[in-house]
Amino acid sequence: MTERFIKTYSQGCIDVIEIWVDTVTGVNYVFHRNGNAAGFTPLLNKDGRPVVSQGT
Repeated sequence: MTERFIKTYSQGCIDVIEIWVDTVTGVNYVFHRNGNAAGFTPLLNKDGRPVVSQGT
């Protein structure tokens, strides 16, 4: 069984920013965590549309 989400980028230890890709849809997501607060949202291009990776 393959994982639904794959982490493609990570930055930081306490103030964390990560990029995750949905292997089914190809949509990229931004994950941000700072202490106990966190958020996960689609990564958008300059036109406001989700960034989609090719070949997923």
